[in-house]
Amino acid sequence: MRLKWLLDWLVYLLVRIVICVLQMISLESCVGLARGLSFLAWHLLRLRRDVIDENLRHAFPQSSPTDRAVVARRMWEHLLLMVCEIARAERKIHDTNYYRFFTFRDQSQLLQAMLDPRPLVLVTGHYGNFELGGFLLGLLGFRTYTIARPLDNRFLHDFVNRFRQTKGQTILAKEGSAGTVNRILERGENLAILGDQYAGPRGCWVNFLGRPASCHKALALFTLTSDAPQLVLYNRRGQRPMEFEVGCAGLADPARLPASLLDIRALTQWYNQRLEQVIRDAPDQYWWLHRRWKGTPRSVTDRRKAA
Repeated sequence: MRLKWLLDWLVYLLVRIVICVLQMISLESCVGLARGLSFLAWHLLRLRRDVIDENLRHAFPQSSPTDRAVVARRMWEHLLLMVCEIARAERKIHDTNYYRFFTFRDQSQLLQAMLDPRPLVLVTGHYGNFELGGFLLGLLGFRTYTIARPLDNRFLHDFVNRFRQTKGQTILAKEGSAGTVNRILERGENLAILGDQYAGPRGCWVNFLGRPASCHKALALFTLTSDAPQLVLYNRRGQRPMEFEVGCAGLADPARLPASLLDIRALTQWYNQRLEQVIRDAPDQYWWLHRRWKGTPRSVTDRRKAA
């Protein structure tokens, strides 16, 4: 336990030093650093290369190995730039100048949904700079509650959550927060969730980017049982770092949904299709390195055991 505490603290110290350096250097230097490190991660260290290439091959079956390599390297560059942007956000972005960094697509739909007195379920994915999406909503005065898995390193967990909660966003633990979530929805508040997380063999299996993916049933249940509209949001980088487009990929209002969508599987497939559309618009800004498509549906496993 003491050794783990020491190792966690040393990793935290290293991260804080890196953050300090990123805050000191210019944005142009951050871009150059991200490009250099992305080349190192993909071509030399080959980090998660097999996983990334497999995911891209299924999502874009017509792509060549060269095309997939370009997307993969740019993905690493995006991830590194994302860290640089988060490190600078609190010092650079304020309620008086946010419009210099963010442009809004479907602004009226977003405002109408956020100002609706009913609860709202905000769904996004590991796409664009989703961390700054939550930061922006808090900056604009919209309080949100976000469900997130605690980090294994408690020092980093506290550090990251301090940033996430600095403008009014509240982080809820992924496990054990069901009662809190119910009270949030009963009060008519906003709940934000990453919708592209693996839910295990007992999850709701739908098609996502060319393969079956296990999704949490709770996202659809929140909408179907609480009269809470579901809004699929994204915050992706534009042509340059620290310039973003915030957009609505779709809105599912339970008061207006067709009968075909009043079902857990159908609604889960709906928001996955919305996420897939925005990912295909800028595939280099998606986290292809995570194992989104691991496992198999429980029914398939059960049939194999029986055989």
